[in-house]
Amino acid sequence: MQQQKPFAVTLDPATSLINHTGSWRTERPVYVSRQPPCNNACPAGENIQAWLALTEEGKYQSAWQQIMDDNPFPAVMGRACYHPCENSCNRQHVDESVGINSVERFLGDQALTNEWKMEPGPATGKRVMIIGAGPGGLACAYHLRRLGHEVTVFEASARPGGMIRYGIPKYRMPREKLTAEISRIEAMGVEIKCNTRIDDVAAAKKDGNFDAVFLAIGAQLPRHIDIPSEGGAVVLDALEVLRDAELDNPTKLHGRVLVYGGGNTAMDVARTAIRYGARKVTVVVFEAREHMPAHKFEVQEALEEGAELVNLRAIRKVAGKAVTMEIMTPTNDRWPRPTGEFETVEADVVVQAVGQSVEEDFLGKIAGLEVKDGVCQIDDAMRTGAEGVFAGGDMVPSIRTITTSIGHGKKAARNIDAYLRGIQYVPAIKDELAKFDFMEPWYYSDAPRTHRPRLDVVRRATGFAEIVGNLDEETAAYEARRCMSCGNCFECDNCYGVCPDNAITKLGTGKGFEFKYDYCKGCSLCETECPCGAIKMVPEEM
Repeated sequence: MQQQKPFAVTLDPATSLINHTGSWRTERPVYVSRQPPCNNACPAGENIQAWLALTEEGKYQSAWQQIMDDNPFPAVMGRACYHPCENSCNRQHVDESVGINSVERFLGDQALTNEWKMEPGPATGKRVMIIGAGPGGLACAYHLRRLGHEVTVFEASARPGGMIRYGIPKYRMPREKLTAEISRIEAMGVEIKCNTRIDDVAAAKKDGNFDAVFLAIGAQLPRHIDIPSEGGAVVLDALEVLRDAELDNPTKLHGRVLVYGGGNTAMDVARTAIRYGARKVTVVVFEAREHMPAHKFEVQEALEEGAELVNLRAIRKVAGKAVTMEIMTPTNDRWPRPTGEFETVEADVVVQAVGQSVEEDFLGKIAGLEVKDGVCQIDDAMRTGAEGVFAGGDMVPSIRTITTSIGHGKKAARNIDAYLRGIQYVPAIKDELAKFDFMEPWYYSDAPRTHRPRLDVVRRATGFAEIVGNLDEETAAYEARRCMSCGNCFECDNCYGVCPDNAITKLGTGKGFEFKYDYCKGCSLCETECPCGAIKMVPEEM
């Protein structure tokens, strides 16, 4: 005799009143893909979370190719980028942020070691002229070449690289890495003409039969503060000092060197002077230390290597080798107030490191181009007021970093491509940001960050050898594994396990999950217990 089943489960499938939601559910859970904060913070627009996941799986070339979709300089940027992605990483609220920059450098070096290449896109017959072979111009050239356009880059200096080559000392940016990544772009068919200054853009565009132009001349003119000088001490500018170091010109840094400025360039000049054997190096800063624009680690490393830091001082006069400074007093904002009190220090060399300017004379020769507050004005599509002329990098209103310039190059390339095809480029809509509040960090185990090896202070201050080492395969995979996959499901099965109503179906590896709303009561337990914040409660559809 067949055993009689309880009435509630003898109904036809999906008709049980006991298991159904009923009309009282006001919210239902949905799976979402949120924007990871690291991705959101990257000026180059890298899909960081994606290439970290590939690195964790040991798929290094695929991870590198994911980076190359947005940034052609992973080996360079793994050294030179100030990694705002790490400052935004949700992991910092658990222990320390993921070492994103170190993993990027590892992948960039893997590509150079294994000679991985990128291929150009199908030829379009269109030609683009780029002025400036810095990070923005080269990034634009790379992306345009991937889109199939012919590209010629014109550079006034003897070698390409812009401020990466002529503004970042070798101890931070080995030239063989920069040269190798530029060579990879050239191997794609990008032509770079160095020692070639373009003064008439319109004529060069017409004569070269170019269909569009991208301006990326940067901000390479030193900005000066008018300081009365009566001889004695040698007065230099920071860009001149750093360019001489790159070109191996005889050093002008000797004796007592005083560097005036509080930015990263000032720190680079001070550390360069130490490596050249200056007897004493002092960095004089107008602002209080907490308001210095230089990154904290740059300041700390300069101090470790022997530089002295004097804040709240303004140089007023150089007479012989006597430098007169006015003592400033801090205020509630960044800019201090003069006190009328003075002090004098001795210096053999004074280096101004107070910023850079754009070459306005060059910009003034381009009909239709608007210059305001010393920079070229552009619209949201990177277009200037001149037909077919786009611009980006330090010469337009923006944060002046290498990564920002690379992002500008990519954005300009996509808009130039649309212009050449007679269409409008529409960027993808960004997903909602994956905030830490959306996550359940309890599920993540402790995993202390792995830091890159470094030269000791004595060794690094005596020459221009690279001071930061690389991760190995084990530590790179470990560091990638620390990523919490913010905002995107990694199939941990938590939702499946905690649902009290068995209202979730597993779709298979790599396919995620699906809600069975006939059984879901909207309790939100799945959302609460989702480690990465990939579930969202939304109002019930009436």
